[in-house]
Amino acid sequence: MIQASLTAEERARITVLPQRDLYDPARWAVAVEALIMALSPQPQRVLLVGHEKGGSSEYLQAVPQWQKHLMPHQADIDATALRQRLWASTAEQLPDTLQALSADLPQGSQALLRAWAGSPPWAALQAEWRSLQAYAQAWSVAPYPPVFVTVDAVVRCANHVLLIRRGQHPGLGLLALPGGFIDLNETALQSALRELEEETRLSDTRLMSALRGSQVFDHPDRSQRGRTITHAFYFDLGDIPLPHIEAADDAQTAQWVPLQELAALEDQFHDDHFHIIQHFSTGWSQWL
Repeated sequence: MIQASLTAEERARITVLPQRDLYDPARWAVAVEALIMALSPQPQRVLLVGHEKGGSSEYLQAVPQWQKHLMPHQADIDATALRQRLWASTAEQLPDTLQALSADLPQGSQALLRAWAGSPPWAALQAEWRSLQAYAQAWSVAPYPPVFVTVDAVVRCANHVLLIRRGQHPGLGLLALPGGFIDLNETALQSALRELEEETRLSDTRLMSALRGSQVFDHPDRSQRGRTITHAFYFDLGDIPLPHIEAADDAQTAQWVPLQELAALEDQFHDDHFHIIQHFSTGWSQWL
């Protein structure tokens, strides 16, 4: 969309590169520096341009050796508000919505959005947005902002990781770790084992002895659903034959995925589940 908003002359001199959405500032800084070095191994000057806007601007401090140029607020344009109006529009309303937003969107961006609207990816994202809106509405009467506590199970066996595809929103159809909400009368570990069995029918008696570690993932922005803190548990079953699994409960599919295939699947993961796997990948990180 950025490229679509540029003129031909601007596209000839401006390079736009993708960057993984790493919520670890240190790793993000290393990755961005690597991009710059690949583009220009000995840059005479690196200028980081941005606008101070609360927590979403922490990237401005991630690479302290780079010169910064802080921009003032640019007009009354808010990307979140624009997205809200677009996702809230039906297919019939979208042309009028784009016309109403024409003053805030370059012509190239408008053309791209018109071409994209109605496509399967657009419909999937719009359905996801609507489910998240409904979720927020359901909790809007709570006396305080909700904090959700969940569990996830990272199960490794014979150089495979156990994954599901989610059968409902949020994250419908995306790859995920088996897991779910913690129950009132369970410990986090008990909940993780229960969810593992409910979603994959895996209840191997060796799981407890295969437990290798746990970690809390609590970044405030880790989930689109809202403030969600998850307890992840890592089980390593060694090199035994892959146990039988089958999708159940709200899992669309359940599958043993070879470690060497994970990196190519990163953009298909729900929330930060790929990063959770990465956290426990000591000894097999060459695949990630």
